[in-house]
Amino acid sequence: MTDENTINPKPGRGRPEGRNAYGEATIPVRIPKSKITVVKDYLKYCALSNNLDPIDKNLIEPIAVPDIKVRLPLYSSKVSAGFPSPADDHVEKRLNIHDYLIDQEASTFMVTVAGESMRDAGLLPKDVAIVDRSKIPAIGNIVLAVVDGEFTIKQLSKTDEGNPLLLPANPDYQPIEIQEGMDFEIWGVITGLARKYL
Repeated sequence: MTDENTINPKPGRGRPEGRNAYGEATIPVRIPKSKITVVKDYLKYCALSNNLDPIDKNLIEPIAVPDIKVRLPLYSSKVSAGFPSPADDHVEKRLNIHDYLIDQEASTFMVTVAGESMRDAGLLPKDVAIVDRSKIPAIGNIVLAVVDGEFTIKQLSKTDEGNPLLLPANPDYQPIEIQEGMDFEIWGVITGLARKYL
């Protein structure tokens, strides 16, 4: 006799233990509706190949809301690369960097650039690129894509035949033409960039 609260599945039903993509048992988990895409994307990301270009797979980071919102002064003067005028020093408004860089927090994450294929577009090694999955990719956008199990950041274009074409911004690298049979997915549009000089 079994306890009425015990679940006894019928023999042979369900997925055999260890037969999933991770080779281990699974457990049920409750996930907020707004976070399902983020969790699924993270698990899919974990299952991808270790050969990632040009981002470091160990440095992909979700966007988190800062506990304390820091608002920095934004001056109304547009500063050139020359000498700014010290007389024009009034603050136009206060700018929150998080709010400025992030449109859709739930669908945004960051990756660290590790290659030089997008050098001439201003994406340099160790830069942190901001990726928004909610944006619809358009020709000319810089995107984070997965091609045959490898991540890459390139400019989205298309061939004369209409096939997707991923363009580097460095003459030392070749374009990637997406052909039939290739595993191709755009993970998001690069919407911003953060770089530290010191």
